[in-house]
Amino acid sequence: MTLLRRTSASLLATVLLTAGLGVSAPRATADDTGGSGDPDPVRGLVLPTFDTLITLFAPLPLPEAPYAGKACVTGTDACIDEVVDRMEVRLDRLSTSCAHSSIFSLAYLRVTENVRDAVRSGYFEDRTWLNRVDVVFAELYFDVTSKWESGQRTGLPRAWQIALKAEEDRTMSGLGNFMLAMNAHINRDFPHVLAEVGLTGPKGSHKADHNRYNNRLDTLYGPVFAEEARRFDPSFDDIDAGTLEETAAGVIMRGWREMVWRHAEALTLAKTPAARRLVEQEIELYSTVQAQLIRTLLVAQPAKRDAWCAAHGRDD
Repeated sequence: MTLLRRTSASLLATVLLTAGLGVSAPRATADDTGGSGDPDPVRGLVLPTFDTLITLFAPLPLPEAPYAGKACVTGTDACIDEVVDRMEVRLDRLSTSCAHSSIFSLAYLRVTENVRDAVRSGYFEDRTWLNRVDVVFAELYFDVTSKWESGQRTGLPRAWQIALKAEEDRTMSGLGNFMLAMNAHINRDFPHVLAEVGLTGPKGSHKADHNRYNNRLDTLYGPVFAEEARRFDPSFDDIDAGTLEETAAGVIMRGWREMVWRHAEALTLAKTPAARRLVEQEIELYSTVQAQLIRTLLVAQPAKRDAWCAAHGRDD
């Protein structure tokens, strides 16, 4: 698929997502695998079908490469504990001033807590790999937000510049801030993380573990969006059309995460500086175009949101 076709498909997915991602409470448990046991007939049919389709696209047979990073060298559970602690401190600081950065800070904390719990429950095959992925991923987030808060405005990924400027300007809906930061962190950052930590381990490709987390994400949309609405922006979950939004979110996130893996493969296969630059440029363009679309669609007046946050934002 060419870059133009991938970007067009991505744009369509983003339009669908921004049109209706205010999800209702999940109808499955945190351990649900999204299979035929799902009590909702629509989601129980659609998401397993997409999971099956994704498995048809086999990962490339890349050789194992030793992890050479400096973050979470041990690969132990303590790595994620430290990330959660840092995220809690950041969220506490942001929520006291109702900063619009609180939206993604809260969502990312809840996702990280879910990853931690999944790792410790034995949900993933390679515990060490997941611990490292989580920590390296979070380090990119801490790095870019710290630079922005210190006044650095150049040299940052364009998708992150758009997301952070929107938070600073306080002109977006809560859903808009969430979407912008999610796009920047997933579509721009995540391929680099996977390429650094490695796509292949002693037992083969990590793609199965990468895919496996899609089902955990399915259970997070409802409770996280409800908490965002309760604490920071009451309009966050205004749209409610049953389980269609949950299903759409699950499909779109599967598409995003599949593209993340393919971009990570391209980074891994790029053996010359010129080849790597081409892949990096594609990743930047892919994430930037989506950020620009989200920035255009989800502009909102923040007065009601900020007043609500002032009264409720410190609740936890």
